[in-house]
Amino acid sequence: MRIDIDNYREILDTLTRNKSRSFLTGFGVFWGVFMLVALIGGGQGLKEMLQQNFAGFATNSSMIWAQPTTKAYKGFRKGRYWGMVYRDVDRLKAQVPELDVVAPMVSRWGNSAVYKDKRNSCNMSGVTPEYAKVMEPKMYYGRYINDMDMAQRRKVCVLGKKVYKELFPGGGDPTGKQIRIDSVYYQVIGVDYKEGGVNINGRSEEAVTIPITLMQQTYNMGEEVHVICTTGKPGVTMSALAPRMREVIARAHTVDPTDEQGVMVFNTEVLFKLMDNLFKGVNFLIWLVGLGTLLAGAIGVSNIMMVTVRERTTEIGIRRAIGATPRVILSQIVSESVILTAVAGMSGILFAVFVLQMLELGNTEDGILAAHFQVNFWTALFAAFIIGVMGVLAGLAPAWRAMSIKPVDAMRDE
Repeated sequence: MRIDIDNYREILDTLTRNKSRSFLTGFGVFWGVFMLVALIGGGQGLKEMLQQNFAGFATNSSMIWAQPTTKAYKGFRKGRYWGMVYRDVDRLKAQVPELDVVAPMVSRWGNSAVYKDKRNSCNMSGVTPEYAKVMEPKMYYGRYINDMDMAQRRKVCVLGKKVYKELFPGGGDPTGKQIRIDSVYYQVIGVDYKEGGVNINGRSEEAVTIPITLMQQTYNMGEEVHVICTTGKPGVTMSALAPRMREVIARAHTVDPTDEQGVMVFNTEVLFKLMDNLFKGVNFLIWLVGLGTLLAGAIGVSNIMMVTVRERTTEIGIRRAIGATPRVILSQIVSESVILTAVAGMSGILFAVFVLQMLELGNTEDGILAAHFQVNFWTALFAAFIIGVMGVLAGLAPAWRAMSIKPVDAMRDE
């Protein structure tokens, strides 16, 4: 569709004469585009923040722990307390070959970590090196527990983020330094900055992690195990393995293999599937609200153009009488609609990008960006395309109305 200079000037004159209407109509389009882009960017940032909570956590994992039985079995009454032992790890490895990692864990709560004159409450976790494959640590300093630490029962520890900041408020690398917990001294070998929404037996930022063999020896736990963390080999669905894992553990401790509450198996794939479904619904709602608001703005443009055509009936009729073709009339009306929606729409995109950028700049921690509250180029381009399409559609009905005006009817209207 071609717009010559004279036609373009007429369009600007028309929009100038109807400044108040153009402003109100343009504001509707502006607000619709702003809502669409801002909601998309905000939804993306929220999704990224939640994903960071689960970052480093194996998506194909399961957690197994013991609870009081809820079913009587082989002469034992229900409500019986029982516990897992280290040999259960070997049982799972031998009888469920589809498992990739089987990592036991023991925990203690209410401990106090001391370094010089600094003291901080913490929980203690005894793990194996394989635990890092289930809950990947985010090492800020040093290293994680290794096989030599396990074999030699070294008195070493990895500090959680909160414990590190409380004991070493001045910052710096604490590796090699000694801290005391319950009259036992441990050498710091690393600092784990992992923090998030998934925690096993306590918050990771408040934990002091040591080799499980050392913890069992230090606190006379024997072969006791509180939680067994497992991951499946590629292509394995953990929910399909849950009954077999429960049966292996249950039969070794004379517990009913069908007692799902007595032998608790939690599959994280359920959690991740729930999160995926949540964001699918959020994205659908964002597009529904954004496009609905944008459509309302486009309808406003169409209504204003209808009023404009009605007010310019005589002008359009005279132009038709002196030789203006229907194509020229159609071009002018549609062009007015497209220019109005384009200017308002692009302003809405720019303002939304500015607001998202301010939100992003304010969403930092320790100088690190927590999440990206921003839209990508193709999303903005798609929004601009929608603006153009709605501008054309908004101008079609007024344009057809203008094309149907006859010079005789225009003169009579005058």
